Amino acid sequence: MQQTGILSPAFPINPISLMLTFDNQIPPNTLDCAAYKHGRRTRSIGIDEISDVLAEDDTFVWVAVFEPDLELMAKLQEEFGLHQLAIDDALAAHQRPKLEEYGDILFIVLHTAARTNNKLQIGETHLFLGPRFLVAVRHGPSFGYDKVRERFEAIPDQLAKGPGFALYAVMDYVVDNYRPIMDALEAHFQQLERDLFSMQFSRDCLEELYSLRRQLLSLRSIALPLIDICNALIRFHTEIIPKESRIYFRDINDHVIRIAESSANTSDMVTAAMQVNLSLVTVGQNEIVKKLAGWGAILAIPTMVFSLYGMNFRHMPELDWEWAYPAVLAGVGLASLWLYRKLKKADWL
Repeated sequence: MQQTGILSPAFPINPISLMLTFDNQIPPNTLDCAAYKHGRRTRSIGIDEISDVLAEDDTFVWVAVFEPDLELMAKLQEEFGLHQLAIDDALAAHQRPKLEEYGDILFIVLHTAARTNNKLQIGETHLFLGPRFLVAVRHGPSFGYDKVRERFEAIPDQLAKGPGFALYAVMDYVVDNYRPIMDALEAHFQQLERDLFSMQFSRDCLEELYSLRRQLLSLRSIALPLIDICNALIRFHTEIIPKESRIYFRDINDHVIRIAESSANTSDMVTAAMQVNLSLVTVGQNEIVKKLAGWGAILAIPTMVFSLYGMNFRHMPELDWEWAYPAVLAGVGLASLWLYRKLKKADWL
């Protein structure tokens, strides 16, 4: 996904270089906490220092934590004054993408996604955004945001806008990782579509199409709610999202709309491909039935003729004729050949 006019030309960011694999080796309860002053990272701080740092002027705190336990979340709640309902959601995980407001603090749930071994893996990121802080809580298969921090720390003029821009950095990173997944799903469908008309019926092909459709619907279901989240951030939370930062969330909104539209269109095409696959199966079965019926008609001629001889009539007109049996065989052969040609011409055989 290309960024257009979002960041300073002196610091172009290629989203592809930001794409990472899921952090599967990070132990739970991992905490990374840093203080920023005038957009520049001053130092890493401990969890007990947070309230003291928040008291400093022109300073905000950016916290990242992976699968915290109850004790760690209780400590974060104490330091930042987080609402208990939001804490419960962040601990339980398995939340839908949403935005909720608790006083001057916003609670945002995002779903991260990656595709490995042709399977879509979904993780969660829960964000607490306040006037002076951003807390990111990750659950399940999820991306780390260390590279995001490093890259955006190189543009302190943007980070000087406060935690609202840090929120944009995280959301933009999550949405940017949807695009290559969508591209991979579309490429997979195009391959299946090419094979669809060149292969016989395969249960594996139908299962792949069904799995692909499920992945498309899953990707759309996690991306679509971000449209409402971005609209809410742009329109209703100006005290946390400054006016000059709203253009960034409009950019995210545009990217999400394109992802949602692409996934919906591709999903419709996959559904049509599944119907075509089943139609081809029906056509193939009809062809087999036609061939069986045609050969059955051909075999009916000698069956009918030869069955007469099994009745052992006393007076049969050809019994005294030397060439009777060769003539009968020739007649049966010619009649069968004539019927074969008629059925072949009618494309039954």
